[in-house]
Amino acid sequence: MGMKKQRKEINMITDHPGRSLLLFALPMILGNLFQQFYNIIDSVVVGRFVGEEALASVGASFSITNVFIAIAVGGGIGSSVVVSQFLGAKQTGNMKTAISTTLINFLTIGVILGGLGLFFNDRILFLMNTPSNVFEQAAVYLSIYFIGLPFLFMYNVQAAVFQSLGDSKTPLYLLLFSSLLNIVLDLVFVTQFHKGVSGVAVATLIAQGLSAVLSFFVLIRRLKSYETTELFHIYDWKMTVHMMRVAIPSTLQQSIVHIGMLLVQSVVNGFGSAVMAGFAAGTRIESICIVPMLALGNAMSTYTAQNMGAKKTDRVKKGYGVCCMMAAAFAVIICVMMEGFGEIFIRSFLNESSASEAFATGISYVHFISFFYIFIGLKAITDGLLRGAGDVVVFTAANLVNLAIRVSGAALLAPVIGVQAVWFAVPIGWTANYIISLIRYLTGKWERIHLIS
Repeated sequence: MGMKKQRKEINMITDHPGRSLLLFALPMILGNLFQQFYNIIDSVVVGRFVGEEALASVGASFSITNVFIAIAVGGGIGSSVVVSQFLGAKQTGNMKTAISTTLINFLTIGVILGGLGLFFNDRILFLMNTPSNVFEQAAVYLSIYFIGLPFLFMYNVQAAVFQSLGDSKTPLYLLLFSSLLNIVLDLVFVTQFHKGVSGVAVATLIAQGLSAVLSFFVLIRRLKSYETTELFHIYDWKMTVHMMRVAIPSTLQQSIVHIGMLLVQSVVNGFGSAVMAGFAAGTRIESICIVPMLALGNAMSTYTAQNMGAKKTDRVKKGYGVCCMMAAAFAVIICVMMEGFGEIFIRSFLNESSASEAFATGISYVHFISFFYIFIGLKAITDGLLRGAGDVVVFTAANLVNLAIRVSGAALLAPVIGVQAVWFAVPIGWTANYIISLIRYLTGKWERIHLIS
């Protein structure tokens, strides 16, 4: 049993914890950055070449689309925890069954959610208090996005499967291809065909679709390299139920940041399109800044799952300490960059005719939040360890507390102190989440969880 030929992949069970986590996390960080480029390039192109209202309309859609990205990423990572534990235990037949079952499940979910999104498109924007001057363009962008939702789900789930096998480079290469294609198509549709918001949405749909199809064929070829003497099933209901135990909390954990953004977006929308545009620019920059933190958390999840499958809990603890130090280093670098160059980054999203209120909102956001990225890093890593061990109840509750703080803080304080209340609540939510998850880690109960036999 094993592989037909040796691959130069990271071995998280035998390699030095620091080396294996860093080498595994770096391609994930780059890959996740390119994932963010889909929406960021859309924003830059429409903000610079179409105008402030177009940027506001994409910004109104961004908080919604990010929730679906988080569902796809979280579900894939949650399911891949089981895949990683089977790989660590050398149960390759069960591993393949888990992978095929995951792909079928999330293709189905992507189709269902895409259909529901199309049906409730206008109602979602209405419930978010989207201003009338950007409503129509936001609805067009969202409707095209929902058509491509199955492709989004399939790519992200397949990326999580590659990562569960110890391969974080293949998803990076595919994202490089699709992101570059997206940039070219954005510029062609907007500057040459003058399609505006609909043009950037179609560009994203094409790039995501090609990436998902290519990823599928590469994954099938990769799985053929694993030999097994065990039974392999295309679909297994029991495996679905088994994986849901981790996939649902993982989806929630990945979604919390973006669900929070979605719920507070309605608060921001009440301040008008200029504030919306500035907030949209600020949240785009935040989405880049948290990439290293979320990638470290996902790397910690895979690392923990493989080592738990191999019954090496001491390595998990060593890896956790290394990950926390890496998060601290990233936090310092990000803070220095945002304090020094945050204004430049905000201006890249807005043209010269944009209102001063838009600039002030975006700059205020990035300068404030830059001091607190360490907390989302520690939260993501601790949650990743608990998820990888299959210890999901407490970290799910911790993420719900995080969400409650962000939403209630924005809703209650914004009428009193202004839109700044939206970002004042963010670090408080992150910190509360981290403390709850840390206490659970320190109890050591995660070491006694058994996802596979």
